[in-house]
Formats: sequence, structure tokens, C-alpha cells
Amino acid sequence: MELRSVSIHGHSIAFRTAGEGPVVVLLHGMAGSSAAWRHVMPVLSRRFTVLAPDLLGHGDSAKPHGEYSIGAHANVVRDLMAALGYDSATIVGQSFGGGVAMQLAYQYPARCERLVLVSSGGLGPEVSPLLRSLSLPGAEYVLAAACAPALRRGADHLVGWFERVGLRPGPILEEVLSAWGSLSDPATRRGFFHTLRAVVNQRGQAVSATNRLYLTEGVPTMFVWGANDSLIPVSHALDAHRAAPGSKLVIFEGAGHFPHCEDPERFAEALIDFIDSNPPACVSETELSARLRSGTGSAEQRPSA
Repeated sequence: MELRSVSIHGHSIAFRTAGEGPVVVLLHGMAGSSAAWRHVMPVLSRRFTVLAPDLLGHGDSAKPHGEYSIGAHANVVRDLMAALGYDSATIVGQSFGGGVAMQLAYQYPARCERLVLVSSGGLGPEVSPLLRSLSLPGAEYVLAAACAPALRRGADHLVGWFERVGLRPGPILEEVLSAWGSLSDPATRRGFFHTLRAVVNQRGQAVSATNRLYLTEGVPTMFVWGANDSLIPVSHALDAHRAAPGSKLVIFEGAGHFPHCEDPERFAEALIDFIDSNPPACVSETELSARLRSGTGSAEQRPSA
């Protein structure tokens, strides 16, 4: 799972890839990176070609001044797939990556064989007060102070002490510390705020796909959520499952916003079972247009490879 990179429209896009077989694309959340999937990639790569990019503005990918909308991120993922020779894939997105996954499926339906949304954004207005407050003007200066090197060194020393006495931070704390560490870099922090403010404001999530979930009919869709998610409530999964025809819902009791990190074995098992149980959809743009005109429809499916 060595980190590699490719130039897309003059910007370096970092990614991890492993395995052979049908393609599975893993999209991380805001302030995250492809490393968020490190616990599940080894298992998935035994059966699949797994592709986990660092979204633009995140991880080791470029952090240009420019557009960081969900549509722009979806375009980059589509172009990365094309550059690597992958025509279509099972698209898996966690948190903000779930919004990107939905947008990719909507903009380029032929690219999406199955859709898996993990603690996904874009399914309702509710979101944690922390993210709402970070969308306010001037929050970038507060976050810059919170990510000061002295504070980061103190946190690193504390974690190091816990590890020396045989205690390791849990998966949620690991992800939070990783995100906090990445935001100490000014360019990453700028990309974070551009991305955040494209989808969240002081009232909550400003972008919603709930009125388009009927378009997933015929596209195998699964929602995976932690019952104790404090960032995006599990009620979003319940509502989306009811609105998406034929979808599957998996709730991880005791888990929070990162079920793929908190229980990676169960997550990988659920994903593999979902892929094995659902032949890939093949929705053309023509069919999607017809469905939009009629407000209903079903996708043709083709046998699994």
C-alpha cells in the first residue's frame, strides 16, 4: 500500500493501491487521507483492486488555490480512475467522502457499480456543533492557534507516554489526532476550510442529496453507520435507507463516526458480502436522463466479473 502519485490537470494526486480484481474506490473524510483505510485495505486487496486517493487539498495531494466543491472532488476522482485505466468501480465514501461518492455516482453513473456510504455527509442538515462553528468567518485563525507546534508536540509526548506504558489510543482518537496533525500545515488547513465551507455553514450541512436518492434505484447501495456517531447522527442513515429503493443498512452498535477503523474486520466482511451479493449496476447517462424526466426507473444489471 505504498503511496504513489499521478499528475491530474497539473496537480499531483496521491493514492494508495493494492490487490487485483474488481475495483473498489475508498474515499476518506474531511481532514483525513487515504491512510484512514489502512485497517481494511489489506483484507480487501485479497479479492479486489483497492484504490484509496488523497482528495485534493488533503494528505499528500496538491493543495492549490481553487475550487473544492463536492463536484470538483468528484471530477478529480473520475479523472484519477481514468488515468489508472479503471472504467468503473464500487465507490465507498466515508463522511465528506460519502458526499463525493454520491456526486460521482450522479455525475458519472456509468462509473459507479455499487455505492457504499459510511457515516456519510449530504444526507441531512444536522452536523456536529464543532463543524458548524468552524464554518464561521475567522475560525481559520482560531484553528491555526489550536494547531500550534507547541500544542502538537505536547499531544505527541502524551500519546508517546501512553504507548510506553502499554496503552494505545483508540481508533477514534487516532483519527482525530491524525486530522489535527494534518491541519498544522497551512496549505492543508486552507484546503480544509475551502472544503468545509462548500458543504457546511452555521446552520448545518448546506448540501443535501436526499431528494435524489430515488436515482439509486437499481444501483446496489449500502449505508454503514456507527450507532454512537456524534458528528453525523445515525438518523440520517435510517432516513436515507427508507428513501433509497432496495438499499441495505448496517448499523455498528457501540461505534462512532469511524466504523471502518473501530471495527475493521466487521466492516471488511460487510463490504465483501455486499459486493458478492449484488451484481454491478450499469447505468448509462441516457437512462439517468430518462429517470430524471420521469422521476422513476430501474437500472440494467450485468453479471459479476
